[in-house]
Amino acid sequence: MQDITPKQIVRELNKYIVGQDKAKRAVAIALRNRWRRQQVPENLRDEIVPNNIVLIGPTGVGKTEISRRLANLANAPFLKIEASKFTEVGYVGRDVESIIRDLTDIAVNQVRSAMEEEVTERAIELAQLRLLDLLFPPATLSAERKKNQEAEERYERNRERLKKKLDKGDFEEKIVDVEISEDSMPALQIFGPLGMEDLGTNIKDMLSSVMPGSKKKRKLSVSEAREILIEQEAYNLIDHDEVIRIAKEQVEENGIVFLDEIDKIVGEGSSNGPDVSREGVQRDLLPIIEGSSVQTKYGVIRSDHILFISAGAFHVSTPSDMIPELQGRFPIRVEMDKLTTSDFVKILTHPKSALIKQYKALMETEGVSLEFDKSAIRSIAKYATDVNKKTENIGARRLHTIMTTLLDEYMFDVTGREGETITITKATVDERLADIAEDQDLSRYIL
Repeated sequence: MQDITPKQIVRELNKYIVGQDKAKRAVAIALRNRWRRQQVPENLRDEIVPNNIVLIGPTGVGKTEISRRLANLANAPFLKIEASKFTEVGYVGRDVESIIRDLTDIAVNQVRSAMEEEVTERAIELAQLRLLDLLFPPATLSAERKKNQEAEERYERNRERLKKKLDKGDFEEKIVDVEISEDSMPALQIFGPLGMEDLGTNIKDMLSSVMPGSKKKRKLSVSEAREILIEQEAYNLIDHDEVIRIAKEQVEENGIVFLDEIDKIVGEGSSNGPDVSREGVQRDLLPIIEGSSVQTKYGVIRSDHILFISAGAFHVSTPSDMIPELQGRFPIRVEMDKLTTSDFVKILTHPKSALIKQYKALMETEGVSLEFDKSAIRSIAKYATDVNKKTENIGARRLHTIMTTLLDEYMFDVTGREGETITITKATVDERLADIAEDQDLSRYIL
C-alpha cells in the first residue's frame, strides 16, 4: 500500500472502468488515507476514522465495480451486500452484525489461501511421499527389513526407483484409497429473528471440537488424489492461530464493505412489511458503521476503521433523507455520471475485460475469429443509449443484452466452423437490432 499513490490508484481503476473520475478520485483518497493513518502517532491513530462514501447514480454506471476493483487493488477483505436485506431488530431478516461476521469469514479464507500458497512446494513434496506410501505401503516389507541390512537397502533402492516413476507421471491412472475428513455434525437449520440464520453455523463450530469430524475412504486416481493430498498437507503446514490473528487485523484495519441499495432504506414508508420502518433499519446499521464490537466465531471484531462505501440510485429520495446520525457517518458524497454513447464505445473496447474482448475469446475457443467494424461498435453503443432512454436505464448492463441478441445466431451454430472469420458490420447490427429497438414492447422484453 505504501507504494501506491492516489494517482496510481486511479490509473489502475481506469484499466477496468470508463469515466466516473470523481468517484475514482474519492475512493483513491479514501484508500490512501488508510495507509496514512497507520503512519501517524499511535495516540492519534484511533481518533482518525474512515471517510465513508455515498455513490449516487443509476444502476450499471460502475458503482459496484469501482469498489470491487479497489478492494482487489488493496488486497483487502471485501463484502458486497444489499442494505434491503436487513430488517429492524425484532423482525424476520438478517441482523446487521452478520456484515462483520461475513467479512471476517472472507478475510480468514483470504489469509489462509495466501499462507497455503506460500507452502505449496513443501505440500507437493509431502503429498508425493504420501502417494508413494499409498501405492507401495512400507508395512509390507517391515518384517523382512528387520532381518538384515541388505533387505533394508534393497527396499530403499526400490522405493527410490518407484518415486522417480511417480514423479515422471507413470502411475497417474492407478487407483488409491484416500482418507477424506467429513463433518460429523449434520447441517443445522434454525429459523428466527435477530441473526438466527448464523446460529446453526456457530453451534456446529463449537461442537466440532467435542465431536471431531470422521474420515471416510474414497477410491481415486493418483492424479485426483494428489490434489486432495496437497490441500491437506498445505492446511497442516500453516499456523491457524496466526491465520485468525492476521485476518482479524485485516478486517479491522483494511476491511471494505460495499452497502448497495442504501436508498431502499431511506425515506418514509415500509421496506419489508407494514410494520418495519426504513428508519429503524438505518438505526440498526448505525452502530456497525459508527464503530462497535461484534462477536464472531473467531473472536471480537471492532468495526471502527472498516471503510463503508454505500451506493444507491436515489430516484425518489436523497442522501439528506437519511437520519442525521447516519448522514454524519457518510461525509463523502459523489454523484456518478450518466453513461453516454461515447462511454459505451469505450466500455465495449477499452477495459482489460471489455465485452467485445470477452466475446472474441469465447469464439476463439471454437477456432473462429470474431471482428467488429468501428461503425458497428458505434452502432451497438447507440442502440444501448436509445433503449436505455426508452425503457428502464440499466446503464452498461444494457450492452450485455444488446450483444447477446446481436450474436445469438453465431453463438448457436458456430461449432464446426474452425478457421472462419465473422465480421460484424453496421449493416449486421441494424439488421438484427433495428426492428426490436423501434418496437418498445419488444425492446422491453428482449433488450
